[in-house]
Amino acid sequence: MPHGKPAGVRCVQLAADYRCALFGHPERPEVCRRLRPEPAMCGGHRDHALAWLARLEAATVTH
Repeated sequence: MPHGKPAGVRCVQLAADYRCALFGHPERPEVCRRLRPEPAMCGGHRDHALAWLARLEAATVTH
C-alpha cells in the first residue's frame, strides 16, 4: 500500500490464512519489520491480538 494503510483497513498483503505475504522479503514495509510482538500483545487468541493492533493503529493515526 504505497500511501500507507488506514486504520481498520485490511492490508493487501494479508493472505487468506492471515499470514503476511511479504514476511521475510526486503520490500516488507519498515513499520512491519520493526513490530516486535510480545505475549501481552498476542494474548491467547486472534481476537485479543486484533484488538491490540486496533488500539495501536488508533494511537498512531495522523490527521
